Amino acid sequence: MGEIKDKFWLDGEKAVLVVIDVQEKLTPAMNQELYKQLVLHTNLLTSGFKALNLPIIATEQYPKGLGHTSADIVGATDKCCIEKTAFSCCGEETFVAALEKTGAKQVVIVGMESHVCVFQTVIDLLDKGYQVHLVKDAISSRFKSDYENAISNAAQAGAVITTTEMALFQLVKGAGTDSFKVISKLVRQRTP
Repeated sequence: MGEIKDKFWLDGEKAVLVVIDVQEKLTPAMNQELYKQLVLHTNLLTSGFKALNLPIIATEQYPKGLGHTSADIVGATDKCCIEKTAFSCCGEETFVAALEKTGAKQVVIVGMESHVCVFQTVIDLLDKGYQVHLVKDAISSRFKSDYENAISNAAQAGAVITTTEMALFQLVKGAGTDSFKVISKLVRQRTP
């Protein structure tokens, strides 16, 4: 692959989904428009990654105080859920080890809050040489200004800003395969 395509094109053999801190005690404080969008798209991505048999890592920031992953998020914590206290996921050795174990070089990021744990994780992953795809319709903050600033700064730092459908259809590459049929069916369930 060329340098541009290598950066912008997700490859199922290199990708992992990371769901950051979508926790029950944080969700009421979120901008509810952004949160509803996050739930819909995180669930689509989680279902898609599972259907394609791709790895998923979830994190929970200090669950003793903030609770566990919201019941709105289906299946993200089934295989790998890591507790952390550092804002950046990379500040938790267990996360770094779990990420390395997947062998992934491309990290698809969703979660909250966009400008704190999500953004700091994006920066640390870029600094470690990972290709980061930040899914802008699957992240949330309390305030839209923080959400927008996180996206802008992540892009300036080198993250690829993407959407749920862009990510899923890049992973299947084309029509006519079983993978495409599964992803297409999931996406059709999404209401505009």
